[in-house]
Amino acid sequence: MTYLEQSSAAGRHIFPDLARAVALIGIAVVNVGTFAYPFMTGYSTEALEASADLSAYFLVISIAMMKSYTLFSFMFGVGFAYQIEAAERRGTKFTHLYWRRLLGLFALGALHGAFFFPGDILAIYAVLGAVLFFFRNASTTFLIRAAISLYLLQLLVVGLLAGLIALGAALEPEGMAEEIRQMNEDSAIAISTYLQGSFTDISRLRFAEWVEMLTYGNMMQGIGALSFFLFGFASVKLNTIARPSARVWRRCRHLYLPIGFLGSLWSAHLLLRADSLMDPNMMFSLFLLMLFSPFSTAGYLGLVAKWAERPVGQIKLFLARGGTSSLTAYLLQSVILSLVFCGYGLGFYGQLGAATCIAIGLSAGMFSIVFTSLWRSVFERGPMEVLLRRWTYLGKISASKTSR
Repeated sequence: MTYLEQSSAAGRHIFPDLARAVALIGIAVVNVGTFAYPFMTGYSTEALEASADLSAYFLVISIAMMKSYTLFSFMFGVGFAYQIEAAERRGTKFTHLYWRRLLGLFALGALHGAFFFPGDILAIYAVLGAVLFFFRNASTTFLIRAAISLYLLQLLVVGLLAGLIALGAALEPEGMAEEIRQMNEDSAIAISTYLQGSFTDISRLRFAEWVEMLTYGNMMQGIGALSFFLFGFASVKLNTIARPSARVWRRCRHLYLPIGFLGSLWSAHLLLRADSLMDPNMMFSLFLLMLFSPFSTAGYLGLVAKWAERPVGQIKLFLARGGTSSLTAYLLQSVILSLVFCGYGLGFYGQLGAATCIAIGLSAGMFSIVFTSLWRSVFERGPMEVLLRRWTYLGKISASKTSR
């Protein structure tokens, strides 16, 4: 059964698969900075010296940072709704399957974090997915109100952190300077380890960073991700995700997109003036990015919806088919980028300018979609999707072939 036949049999539109593909490419160009440089400091001063490096990083901040993950989170909520629908069609118990799926997703996230990328989102999504489960019977009105409330809470958390850092810089400059010094020392150790350490040394460091990121990531983006889970879930319940011509998508691209883009430009300008995560400018710029991210994400969905409305051409079909295996594509990006930057691979960690790193990230993101699309032209599911599915069904794959 071809991709289009599968989608038609399941009553689904090409729109969500295109959105996944776009999100995955955006994630790669954002994540590459963490593969290439220490997370706590980001690109070094030398990596942003050239005008091409500054311009490329400015574009990534403005277009992709904190938008690709919200878009991906939205699609997680869409997938949650699809899983419920598939269970209902098969007459199986959704609860047992879903909790096993979350456990499998967390295990994959832990392995991914330890061996490839400490900024892994799979484990965080598994934790948040457990919370999402309790919204499964909520009305669309409640889902949307809860999503807005949660996002406002996320803004409050980031705003408070920004305020505390600004207060610390004003009242305890010596203590703040010591924090920055320690951060720079840790970053120097990370650069040395990622460049010269063995696979085992790097994995130990990655695991420690992943454990720290699991807490930091949930605090900085977890509540917001859950918010977009709910938005995505509501979009299926409202049937708008299956109707790219719906009026809401027109409003998203005409109204919300310009607001999000202008706000992101402002945020990018401030972020490039910051020295580290302990710089008040950095936290304020992150707050602004988070404030305007929902507008940008809605705008991107509106643009993808407009594209999805048009006749299905070969390029659109190719990208959408790749978007169906998002787990495989996401993990493949990490394998590629870790081999490019770590010492056990090409060893470019901390060596390249931002523009070159971003070009590598874009290439990895595009390659991951090309790979999954070609794979899906032969096989029914991506390899990692098969692995997770076998665990979810305990090896008894009796479910309908049309479900994803």
